[in-house]
Amino acid sequence: MDPMDDHKVHNSEAREPLRSSEEPEVQAGAGADAEDSAAGHASLFRGWDTAANRVTMARIVLVIVFLVFLCHGGVDGSRSIAARWWAFATFVVAAATDKLDGYLARKNHEVTEIGKLLDPIADKLLICGALVVLAAFGELNPLGWLIAALFLIREIGITVMRLFVIDTGGKVIAANKAGKLKTLFECIGLGMLIFPMWSFFAPHATFVTVYYWIVYAVIIVALALCLYSGAVYVNGVLVARRLDGRRGNDLA
Repeated sequence: MDPMDDHKVHNSEAREPLRSSEEPEVQAGAGADAEDSAAGHASLFRGWDTAANRVTMARIVLVIVFLVFLCHGGVDGSRSIAARWWAFATFVVAAATDKLDGYLARKNHEVTEIGKLLDPIADKLLICGALVVLAAFGELNPLGWLIAALFLIREIGITVMRLFVIDTGGKVIAANKAGKLKTLFECIGLGMLIFPMWSFFAPHATFVTVYYWIVYAVIIVALALCLYSGAVYVNGVLVARRLDGRRGNDLA
C-alpha cells in the first residue's frame, strides 16, 4: 500500500466520531420512560365509563346545582328560604352518593385510577364550595375565613400533588381512613350549618345557640382530621417515591 494511502486511512479513522457504547442504552431508556408515561396516562382513563364513575361525574354536576341554590338563598336564606332548603337537599344527596359510587366500584370490581382521582375531587368541590360561600356569608363563625383558608390550602395542595403523581407516571393513592373520616365530619358539620334550623325557633333561643356551637365543634374536628390526613398522604407519597427510587437503583 502506498504510504500516502495508509496516512489517509489513519486520518479518516481519527476523524470518525467516538460513539459511547452506552448511547443505545440511554436512547432505549428514554424510549422506555416515554412508553411508561404514555401507558400511565392510558391506564388513568381506562374504565372511565363505569357505573361508579358516572355517579361520581353526576355528583360533580350536582355540586354546581347546590352552589347555585346556596348563593341564591343568600345569608341564612334571607333572599329565599326555599332556595336554602333546596341547597340543603342537594348537599345531602351529593354527600350521600359519595358512598354509592364507592359501593358500585367495589361490588362490580370496577375500581379504576380515574375513579380514585375523581371521587376525592368531587368531595373537595362540594366541601370547598360550601366553605367559601358560607365564609363569605359570615355564617362560618368564629374565625370563618381562617378555617376556610386552612381547609382550602390542604385540599388544593393534596389535589395538586395527586395530579403531579399521575403526571410523573405514578399510581393514584386512594384516600386513607383519616381522610374518609374527615369527609364524614365535614359533611355532617356543613350539612348542619346549611340546614335552616333558625326557621323553626327564635334566633336567640338557647337550643339554637347550643345547636350552632355543636356545629362549630364538628367543623373544628373535621379541620383537625383534614390537616392530619393531609400529612399522612404527603408522607405516603414521599415514601412511595423513595421506594421507587431504590428499585430503580437496584435495576440500574
